[in-house]
Amino acid sequence: MEIISEQKCFGGVQGFYQHASHSTGTNMRFAVFQPPQAKTGSVPLLFFLAGLTCTEETATIKAGMQQFAAKHGLMLVMPDTSPRGLDISGEDDDWDFGTGAGFYLDAIRLPWAKNYNMGSYVSNELRGFILNNFNARPDKAGISGHSMGGHGALTIGLKHPDIFQSVSAFAPICAPIQCPWGQKAFTGYLGEDKSLWREYDATELVRQHPTQNMILIDQGNEDGFLEEQLHPHLFETACNAAGQPLNLRFHEGYDHSYYFIQSFIEDHIEHHAAILNND
Repeated sequence: MEIISEQKCFGGVQGFYQHASHSTGTNMRFAVFQPPQAKTGSVPLLFFLAGLTCTEETATIKAGMQQFAAKHGLMLVMPDTSPRGLDISGEDDDWDFGTGAGFYLDAIRLPWAKNYNMGSYVSNELRGFILNNFNARPDKAGISGHSMGGHGALTIGLKHPDIFQSVSAFAPICAPIQCPWGQKAFTGYLGEDKSLWREYDATELVRQHPTQNMILIDQGNEDGFLEEQLHPHLFETACNAAGQPLNLRFHEGYDHSYYFIQSFIEDHIEHHAAILNND
């Protein structure tokens, strides 16, 4: 592991790191906030997945999570949003596919299948790497995210409830099979067989894999992507049918930005802490 930088933050340490990833075949950058409690004992993990065009720095710098994570003793992990620098044809042509748009899935269509495996990277490799290199509890982890990262948090959390006991999201892409962003990404990474897409659609997954713990979703009413891309109402309907506990909150006047996330991030940290700190 290469230490890029480390700074003291709210009594803990905010660091940026890089390691060689087997999942992506590239060097992957990630950020970790170690709360002050990690100096004396192992602490729960909370992954935060960023959205389209973002990096490991985006939520780390903009979300304002560290002060609340320090209060509740949660270690924050912020991975990058895709492998980078592969020189795949078309990788940098669009902002919503390729670089910065890994969609937290494991690609099966060439040429993406060799490297674009962000689903396995987050749920398996990176988590294991954190456990081996930081003072984190192996039995306590949560996952959250924004937009594309919210999609990742919901799908990874629903598929791995044994690993991620708590789940939340800000303005997530809830039904990617039914929106332009998802259709473009799934066609490119997974191919034309739409039966394979269901594995990465939260609205489809929750029908088969409801969890016991409440999922928290916050959504701004003034979000410009709400109607065409996000579809939280479809996820809500599926949760109701499956018996999945869901707290879906709409907020008047808020948009898709990190100002929205900053406004409600404390609630999300408390949501995860209530589950992860309950032994």
